Amino acid sequence: MIDPSATATTGLLERLEAGPVICAEGYLFELERAGYVTAGPYVPEAVLEHPDAVIRLHRDFLRAGSDVMLAFTYYAHREKLRLIGKEGALEEMNRTAIRLARTVAQEGDALVAGNVCNSNVYVDGEPESARMVRAMFDEQVGWAVDEGVDFIVAETISYVSEALLALDAINEAGLPAVINLAIFREPLTREGLTPAEACKRLEDAGAAVVGLNCVRGPATMLPLLRSIREAVSCHVSALPVAYRTSANEPTFLSMSDADCACLPEGRAFPTALDNLACNRYEIAEFTKAARDLGVGYLGVCCGAAPHHVRSMAEALGRRPPASRYSPDMSRHAYLGTVPEIPEANRTFVKGM
Repeated sequence: MIDPSATATTGLLERLEAGPVICAEGYLFELERAGYVTAGPYVPEAVLEHPDAVIRLHRDFLRAGSDVMLAFTYYAHREKLRLIGKEGALEEMNRTAIRLARTVAQEGDALVAGNVCNSNVYVDGEPESARMVRAMFDEQVGWAVDEGVDFIVAETISYVSEALLALDAINEAGLPAVINLAIFREPLTREGLTPAEACKRLEDAGAAVVGLNCVRGPATMLPLLRSIREAVSCHVSALPVAYRTSANEPTFLSMSDADCACLPEGRAFPTALDNLACNRYEIAEFTKAARDLGVGYLGVCCGAAPHHVRSMAEALGRRPPASRYSPDMSRHAYLGTVPEIPEANRTFVKGM
């Protein structure tokens, strides 16, 4: 077990009482783009095979303003590792991921969070399914507790009943739980509950933070947050994907790109979303709107990159280390406004 003296001095709930907390996510997509994760199975093998790449991304997110180093254990569960024939690496992958997150967290004042996620094998109403999924949650939570995480995130879960299994495992471990639901095209859980009803059930069962992550982008997640905030008294979370979802295409799974005729099976998700990404300014606008609704646990999920996280931090009035290199267009060779920029350049750019 990790030495407790190595953990952060201020816990999650104390930080949330003082103001918003940022948790950078998006590890799967960012490391897939860099060539360290296979799209499709999306198992975080990079934790064991390329730990330097994982550490580098943790460090980039820390410099960009993330208050939390989320252990890269999304899809590091028994079902996924069995699928790729590496079930024997399960415990090592989970423990190593937390240690990598802690290595970087100690470079700043960041919390370390364990992470469990949708099991993909849960069937609502089937006791044997519930038993199997609960066992999956128990072993991951157990390793996270043994490694001394500050809190645990259970996320991208579309069944409230499955989320409650994860929450119960975290509650038994005695750690704060952040429970994030994934809401697909219909604005309901897979049991048919509204996000507000679902989050209220999770709060009543002991979750410290409830809300939404993944699947929906800023434009289609934001309308759901108001009702959640009104339904619960605990802290609320919001971590959209960094893509321009819309009323017609409310999830990143449903997004199309009419300008590209070479999409695999005609679908942009998951490897051809580049042209549909949010820019940093859109993430900043979402951050301010969510904060104004009373959302305190903020982040960006799939598609997130360090510049999105920095924009989120700056929208909250912060200046993380990476802000030293935030844009300064006053010194651009053509768009600049300082006296040193030749007037001929400023004139020329008008016709570009």
